[in-house]
Amino acid sequence: MDLTRRAFVKTSAIALASAAAAGSLASLVGCSSAPAANASGEGQKFSSVCRFCGCGCGVVCEVKNGKLVSVTGDPDNQSNRGLNCVKGYYLGKILYGEDRLTTPLIREDKATKGTSEGLRKATWDEALELVASKLKETWKADKTRLAFWGSGQQPITEGYATAKFWKAGLLSNNIDPNARLCMASAVVAFMNVFQTDEPAGCYEDLDHADVFVTWGANMAEAHPMLYSRLTARKLSGEGVKHYDLGTLRTRTSVSADTVMLFQPNTDLAIANCIANYLVQSKRYDEAFVTDHLQFKQGTENIGNSIEDGYDASEIGQKVDAVASITFDEYAARLAPYTFEYTSQLSGVPVEDLKALAAEFADPKKNIMSLWTMGVNQHNRGTWMNHNIYNIHLLSGKIARPGCGPFSLTGQPTACGTAREVGTFSHRLPADLLVANEQHRRYTEAIWDLPEGYLDAIQKPGFHTVKTFRELSKGNIDFLWSAHNNWAVSMPNLTRFLGEGDQKGVFDAFIVVNEVYPTSSCEYADVVLPAALWVEREGQFGNGERRTAVFEKAVEAPGEAKWDLWILMEVARRVLAGEQIDGKDAFDHLFGTFYDKNAAGFKADDRETNRVIWEEYRTFSNPDLNDRALAINNDVDGTFKAKLKMEAKQLAPYEEYLTRHGMTWPVRNVEGRWLETKWRFAAGSQAEGFDEQGVAQYGKTGLANSVSFYKSANAKPSVVFRPYEPPAETPDAEYPFYFCTGRLLEHWHTGTMTRRVPELDRALPEALLNLHPNDVAKLGVKDGDTVHVKSRYGAFDIKVSTAGRTEPQEGMAFAPFFAEETRVNLAVQDTYCPLSKEPDYKKTCVSITKVEGR
Repeated sequence: MDLTRRAFVKTSAIALASAAAAGSLASLVGCSSAPAANASGEGQKFSSVCRFCGCGCGVVCEVKNGKLVSVTGDPDNQSNRGLNCVKGYYLGKILYGEDRLTTPLIREDKATKGTSEGLRKATWDEALELVASKLKETWKADKTRLAFWGSGQQPITEGYATAKFWKAGLLSNNIDPNARLCMASAVVAFMNVFQTDEPAGCYEDLDHADVFVTWGANMAEAHPMLYSRLTARKLSGEGVKHYDLGTLRTRTSVSADTVMLFQPNTDLAIANCIANYLVQSKRYDEAFVTDHLQFKQGTENIGNSIEDGYDASEIGQKVDAVASITFDEYAARLAPYTFEYTSQLSGVPVEDLKALAAEFADPKKNIMSLWTMGVNQHNRGTWMNHNIYNIHLLSGKIARPGCGPFSLTGQPTACGTAREVGTFSHRLPADLLVANEQHRRYTEAIWDLPEGYLDAIQKPGFHTVKTFRELSKGNIDFLWSAHNNWAVSMPNLTRFLGEGDQKGVFDAFIVVNEVYPTSSCEYADVVLPAALWVEREGQFGNGERRTAVFEKAVEAPGEAKWDLWILMEVARRVLAGEQIDGKDAFDHLFGTFYDKNAAGFKADDRETNRVIWEEYRTFSNPDLNDRALAINNDVDGTFKAKLKMEAKQLAPYEEYLTRHGMTWPVRNVEGRWLETKWRFAAGSQAEGFDEQGVAQYGKTGLANSVSFYKSANAKPSVVFRPYEPPAETPDAEYPFYFCTGRLLEHWHTGTMTRRVPELDRALPEALLNLHPNDVAKLGVKDGDTVHVKSRYGAFDIKVSTAGRTEPQEGMAFAPFFAEETRVNLAVQDTYCPLSKEPDYKKTCVSITKVEGR
């Protein structure tokens, strides 16, 4: 039976929620309660994790005759408890698209870039020699002209090896992940406020909350498994409420008791309004504020990063500065954000603002805030993260079951790899920063490097937008990308793809690791065919800090190879003849698991991953390395502070294989490794509280039985951040705001989901959603093609008023998955000045009918 797109999504959401509420999580997969179509129970079973979003759903793969025949929810994985969304239901099909890349490809003529022509088959030796020679040539000439763009999809051990090669092998920080495009604002804010990254709570909070607040988050489509738990809680709990805040109505709005549509950027004012109410009415948690908080304010009127030189400008270099203020001074800064002023600014009715503020003021209510790209992809994304934390800190609604600010992640291991491994241009593993001397000394200890060796990378490298801006200007000679499709996902593609006056993409030598032909392959000089998902073993770290292993289940097709093997083969060639501390550089960095003479791993996938994992987890287990332990404890007083690296403690590799994933910090209690669900919360480790962390570094007897032992002076920072407007606002020439994002059926740029016939049929093209009144004013109707133009570029797309995304008047929405539409040609690359994350949500555009189409 054919389903309409609207019915397809609605049926999925209702089925998921109903099954969750009924307690049948283990049996429900997607929108069907039946087993996967080809499941027989007779094949070999492998434990795995879904390849798509940051929910991190556990799955069980069934293999027969060397082929993956079914994927079902894993009831033993506590992130999803057997529940999967519709993409998870069809997950196994991503391996078997007809156009899988199976041999290396080389481009002979750069004039063919930007087309699907010009790539020829090559041997691995030929391709690897070419890549290595170009990388080494660039490295020796000027290492500022090389770059690696990774991903929140790169498994943990692979990401760790990549970061080690780039930062210790090449001594370059020009490495950044595509997570810069989605999670950087959350990362920077977590570090600003708590001095440690990632949420204090877990998904189980969804089962205990009394009030849900979604800020710029279409959970129903981007995180459907978690949304099902939210709606299940609403169905099963008494008086549970949901407030949905955003600039447009989404499928998530359907379940909300109150939908609060606001004008772009006024979410900053709304959050301040709630905080102001708590302070002025004295309904904040006074004991919590006294015991736990410090107050600050930062640089304001910081402008926007429109010009390439913004970061180096006078104001650009001040954006991170903060200064301490008193509680009374903070209260004074909040005072202008009255209900009336905020309503006038935002368009949200006063009564709705008062109702939400009253929820936070009620000490009996457990409140969970959840947000994604509406908050993070924001020209003040870091500020908005701060303002959400401020509300939860003032009300004491954090780090206890059912309470907390929770930033949801969009990729399967944006947390586990990009954030925890540290594949950002400014980071090292486990929350460490290249600019911090103690952090560099600690990393040198783990990597067995001479003291001072990493001082060469104390300055952060190019962040993502900086990398592509430099590429467009001809200042990058070598770019290697893996696990992403930048030619569709980057903003301002008109510039970055050389369709304007910036032609650097055609001159640079570009390497792409890929599984299918993508738009990025069309700009590559070399395409390296990679193994996909369970064609090798790896690990993902999801949005609730849960690390889980996906086992190798099948072989990669043709000559496709494990990305780690590709990296090692390039690294051994580039580092040939190089030394570290008088020893062969490659062997010193990677010799524990790779034999460069045999051009292969010293053991199988399992053992290779285990060896790398054990080195990586030493970062969070300093007692495994005497030199690191001394630096962690600052035994000689050099740094006047302990690192407290145990705050991110990881368990031995074998534990993750038997436990189907665990949330860090994972503590060894009398020989048993126990996960932590609620960081900083005193209580029994066996029940998921942070007993060992609080005992080692914190204090007991404080308000709400929490101790923020990783924060400076054990006090998180409430940072006042004011309302400031978007980077651009509609005018006569560009009268609409344009917003882009994800929908249920397709994930990111559709490289995998568009190879699944059922998903592609359900959503075969990208459509532009408009308000009916705007459609009438433009003189267009559903199905008409319009030309969408911004100051950055343009694209053509069909109009729809029938989608489940319903913009306000003056706004438009379209998903970004469709290569043929490529909406990001017109999207601004202006980014949050603190996090460097682009604002995909409010580019000003004109919309005109394309006659005859």
